Amino acid sequence: MIKARISMLRESVSMSVRNIAYNRMRSFLTVLGIIIGVTAIIALITIVSGVTGQISSEFESLGAGKLSVSARGTLLKPGLTEGDLETIAALDNVSGVSPSVSSTVVAKSEYGWDDEISLEGRNETYFRMNDGLVKRGRALNRLDMDAQTRVCIVDGALAKKLFFGVDPLNRTLLVNGHTFTVVGVLSDDSNRDVMSQARGGSDEKLIVPYTTALRLTGTAHISSLDVHVADTSRMDRVVDDLEDALYRMFNYKDDTYNVINMESLLDTMNTMLSMMTAMLAGIASIALLVGGIGIMNIMLVSVTERTAEIGLRKALGAEPGQIQLQFLIESFILSLLGGVIGAVLGVGISYVFAVAIGTDFRLSLMAIGLGVGFSASVGIIFGWAPARKASNLNPIDALRSA
Repeated sequence: MIKARISMLRESVSMSVRNIAYNRMRSFLTVLGIIIGVTAIIALITIVSGVTGQISSEFESLGAGKLSVSARGTLLKPGLTEGDLETIAALDNVSGVSPSVSSTVVAKSEYGWDDEISLEGRNETYFRMNDGLVKRGRALNRLDMDAQTRVCIVDGALAKKLFFGVDPLNRTLLVNGHTFTVVGVLSDDSNRDVMSQARGGSDEKLIVPYTTALRLTGTAHISSLDVHVADTSRMDRVVDDLEDALYRMFNYKDDTYNVINMESLLDTMNTMLSMMTAMLAGIASIALLVGGIGIMNIMLVSVTERTAEIGLRKALGAEPGQIQLQFLIESFILSLLGGVIGAVLGVGISYVFAVAIGTDFRLSLMAIGLGVGFSASVGIIFGWAPARKASNLNPIDALRSA
């Protein structure tokens, strides 16, 4: 019994493959909608997954466990003071405070000069929380802050422009007319700090102690800082404590500060990207449905064309189930073939796109399984009606109509 069923299944598959091969052009046009749908689904999900993954990893490396504070202040108090920083640093679950002082300066060395350099005033916490930021030399330390030393750290682009290949370490720069000693060179990926870029400045960066930057820019107040949280599971409590402290610091005035929770921002972004991916995949799925309708239409035409064949097979003793199985297998093979071709094209397109725009290529096995599985299901669902029609044909009527 089992051998007979296996033999029947093998014969049905063989006849289906022969019929598909015999009508190659029609078969290709039939599965074209499936190919387009699966290609679109896999390409969209893979591309968005790669872009989302890269953005998420960058945000996590830059903002995990960090709150960014922007202080607009009041007329009497236009920013935060040293005492305010100490108060914030003493809050429960705060592991460090990193103020930021930004400006554009003119820098000159004995080899060259540049009049549009982004100057950043930072403290030792900034380097402690961003391990590997300094490629050569040393980072800034607490002594630099207390003594307001005139030392600086340059990035690679600025080092090339001002020193023309000469080692910049321990050499001097004139920054707005003041002499600074270069004590370090930043790593190549130091400009990934999106918050620093948002605060303004060029790609060429110069970092000095924030106390020195305050004196250099002629200001006594800090308008921007990062607050690092030790236990991120208690982030909401830290946000509440921080906002209460800032509210008191600015004499209970509203709209004097803004606290950005980087983790909350990342969660919101991931939610939006997930919704966008689902929406695009849903739109692409319409092509699969159109392809399924195309398969059903062609299979109905095939049943009409092969009425004599169906009548002859039934007259020779073929059961209705055998006829139905053959047409179902034919529909399944067509849709599965379209799914496989679409999967290959989708992966190829997403890889080329990832290389072209410089993002990570993250192959989504879930997307491939979803696309191919959905296409095969479409073949069975939309092939059922034509297969049922073929199995219900009366052999006498079928032979007479031939």
